[in-house]
Amino acid sequence: MIQELIVTTQNATSIVHLAPMGVHIYQNEIAILPFRPSTTLTNLLETKIAVLNYCDDVRIFAGCLTGRRDWALNGLILKNALAHSEVKLMRIEDDETRPKLICQIVKTENHAPFLGFNRAQYSVLEAAILVSRLKMLPIEKIDNEIAYLKIGLEKTAGERELEAWGWLMDEIEIFKKENMK
Repeated sequence: MIQELIVTTQNATSIVHLAPMGVHIYQNEIAILPFRPSTTLTNLLETKIAVLNYCDDVRIFAGCLTGRRDWALNGLILKNALAHSEVKLMRIEDDETRPKLICQIVKTENHAPFLGFNRAQYSVLEAAILVSRLKMLPIEKIDNEIAYLKIGLEKTAGERELEAWGWLMDEIEIFKKENMK
């Protein structure tokens, strides 16, 4: 199973990095597959620890992809995470493009109840994934998927979802202006 969450890591000088990521979950093991090069990969190899933050505020996902990474933290834990799992790196399955970092859950804590997702949150998460792949996918595919995702967004979005969606749409427009000349 793949879960979309926010991975926080830090380097040896304690500089924290947040990254939205689809993490593979296998019972008590977690596989984190960051692309090379990435800060998450560098930090995990350096310190051997990470925190998986389970949150329903899609602004954090969109924000990390659009340069808005200044979210309140308590160490490596997002303050508005519903729950978090602390993990340690156990082994590496190396790959030129995307190594698989196998981690073990050390500790999990719940902070607030999960009250469910609305379709707009799903739309924002999927749009965030598309934005993370702007350089990999044809722009026509992105435009088609955004058009479909917008249906659920318009029916169910609250302020958070609309704000996050706006950030992502701005990023797509910037990409188009810079790359479609």
